Amino acid sequence: MRQHHHRPDKEAGFSLVELLVVIIIIGILAAIAIPLFLNQRQKAYDTAAKSDVSTLGKEIATLWVDNSPTSITVTIDGTSYQLDFVVDTGTKTLDVGPVSNGVKLEGSDTGVSTFTVVPEAAGPLDRMSWCVGVIHPRGQEKNWKYTASGGLSAGTCTA
Repeated sequence: MRQHHHRPDKEAGFSLVELLVVIIIIGILAAIAIPLFLNQRQKAYDTAAKSDVSTLGKEIATLWVDNSPTSITVTIDGTSYQLDFVVDTGTKTLDVGPVSNGVKLEGSDTGVSTFTVVPEAAGPLDRMSWCVGVIHPRGQEKNWKYTASGGLSAGTCTA
């Protein structure tokens, strides 16, 4: 009977060329994915700012239905927004809700903790003319505002 002796094959594995091709493909995928990932983070920051300013804007619009404030100030009190508004009977305070991470009130490049609601155009502050703004320094569109006439839009209240 004949015996078959198996010769050891060449070592199993990948050649250098195959490994280089895989590394190049991974590099190309990373070059595409990283900017997309960073862009998504900026969009998330924008969404946080838009959400906050929309909430503030809707609360301010509601103030005009129930009251006739002569001035409105938005304050970040720790981790929440607060509206202080002056009416005939004095100053009242309304807690609005939590501040999203990184969102600041309009007022400087890095934001402030107090913002006085301003008229949209020259003239007095009234239910048809007001603007509130926020910023997120790391957003794609850093400034967002909510106005009586236009609602939510990019930009600042103080042009």
